[in-house]
Amino acid sequence: MVRLILFGPPGAGKGTQAQTLAKSWQIPHISTGDILRAAVAEKTDLGVKAQANMNRGELVPDQLVTAMVQERLRQPDTKPGWLLDGFPRNVVQAHTLEQFLQQSAQIYDRVINLEVPDDVLVARMLSRGRQDDNEAVIRRRLEVYREETAPLIDFYRGRQSLIDINGDVSVEAVTTAIKDAIAKPDS
Repeated sequence: MVRLILFGPPGAGKGTQAQTLAKSWQIPHISTGDILRAAVAEKTDLGVKAQANMNRGELVPDQLVTAMVQERLRQPDTKPGWLLDGFPRNVVQAHTLEQFLQQSAQIYDRVINLEVPDDVLVARMLSRGRQDDNEAVIRRRLEVYREETAPLIDFYRGRQSLIDINGDVSVEAVTTAIKDAIAKPDS
C-alpha cells in the first residue's frame, strides 16, 4: 500500500510521474484539476459551487478544493493507496488534509518534491506550445508557485516526510528515484 503526495512547480512532470506510478502501483492518481473538471461536468453540489467561482474568474477556495479531495479519498478504490498530484498547495490545505487523514485512520507515506531549475521549466512549458504560455506568464506562475509552496516544503520537511527528487533527468530516471526513495524506510 502506497499513499503519496507529489508536488513540484508547473512543468516539473508531476502529472507524468503520477500517471506512471499510479499505474505501476495500481492505485488511483488523484489530481485536483481532474476532480474539479469531473465535479463541474457532473454538476455535483461541490462542482456547481466551484463553477460559480471559476465563472467569476476567481480561484476555487481552499475549503471547496479540500472538500472535493476528501470526498475522493473516501471512495472505495483508495483503500489500497493513492497518489495526490498537486494537493495540498498551501499550509492551510496541508493541515486540513492531515486532520482528515487522522480522522479516517489513514497516513501518507512520503511527500515527493520534484525539483527542476526555472530555466528548464520555462523551456519545457514553452515547448508545449500552449497559446497562453509565454515566458513572462510562465515565470509569474513559477513565482506564485514558490510563494505558495515554500512554506509547504518547510511544513513537510519539519515532519521528516519530504523527499526532494531531481526532476531534471529522464522521465524513467525520475520514476526510478521516486520508487527507490519510497522503498527506503528512513529516506
